[in-house]
Amino acid sequence: MAGEREIRELTVDLGERSYPIYIGAGLLERAGALFAQRGLPVKSPLLLVTDASVADRYAGIVESSLRAAGYAVSRAVVPSGESSKSLGRFDDLITAALEAGLDRRSTVIALGGGVVGDLAGFVAATYMRGVRFVQIPTTILAHDSSVGGKVAVNHRLAKNIIGAFHQPEFVLYDLNTLTSLPAREVKSGLAEVVKHGLIWDAAFVEWCDSNAQRLLALDPDALGYALYEGCKVKAAVVSRDERENDLRAILNLGHTIGHALEAVGRYGELLHGEAIAIGMVGSARLAARFGYAGEIAETTERLFRKIGLPVRIPAGYDTEAIMKAMLHDKKFMEGQMVFVVPTAIGTVEIRSDVPAAWVREIVEGLKEEAGVR
Repeated sequence: MAGEREIRELTVDLGERSYPIYIGAGLLERAGALFAQRGLPVKSPLLLVTDASVADRYAGIVESSLRAAGYAVSRAVVPSGESSKSLGRFDDLITAALEAGLDRRSTVIALGGGVVGDLAGFVAATYMRGVRFVQIPTTILAHDSSVGGKVAVNHRLAKNIIGAFHQPEFVLYDLNTLTSLPAREVKSGLAEVVKHGLIWDAAFVEWCDSNAQRLLALDPDALGYALYEGCKVKAAVVSRDERENDLRAILNLGHTIGHALEAVGRYGELLHGEAIAIGMVGSARLAARFGYAGEIAETTERLFRKIGLPVRIPAGYDTEAIMKAMLHDKKFMEGQMVFVVPTAIGTVEIRSDVPAAWVREIVEGLKEEAGVR
């Protein structure tokens, strides 16, 4: 694979709790060395949490590397998919941690996509009031969720409503794991890559536009650069606002509508990136209501179409159910709908004065145009 020897490194700057992000090919085989390098205790057992689709491909590689470095590691496998982000699976993993003998100096490892990272991270945040945690993402989408320490499980009425902030010791991102992703998951992951440009870096949005086909083909040099740039934005935002007091909320571009669509679809019909892409189109249309340039919506929609992402709400989704789901969103405060609204490509603002009537009209418009291409 081209670019195989190159390892890109970033730092999430949180003072004494700062940690690195490693991005490169062939890093799973180096997991044990990196654990030792970061000073993770060898005498305390580790718990590797993964899902059914990842376990057979990559869990053995990580476990072999860790054992060669002197670590004792147990494996816990959950079903693939958003349904695993539940209190039931959380309880199963706490049981697995107890049975594996994890102590206060142990480490929980998340090997998989965003579901595994969020679930395993919530286990790490709560087991014995908090143990160490390492993120090893295996999807493009997880380049976003693996950085920043937001961990959670879902409630049947709302996504990520039960959670905590728990930063990892480090993030290990092996580009080789992305070659096995289905095309739909590749496209879904690229939604969050583009999002980082839309909120922070117009030049990166232009680069994504020019290199869309290379990204879809998983060209390693293009993908490595895109993930580095996306993680760089996430790291910069988290370093300035770890607990989403103000700035970090800009990372939620498209998520108010997107999370509602996921909930209405019972976390099974739309992939996360697909729902967020639709949500970002909705936010871009909302920008026009506030008087910002119409080209924001045109550029956003065109780029997502180019990547092959949906830009319309499925016609069968009930408007009332979508609006109700938005009321359960964490970004709904003091009776106001809160949205991240783009003011231009590469810049956004947080608006807490969004009329519900505007949102309803935009939702209806995105549904009515669902058959238009």
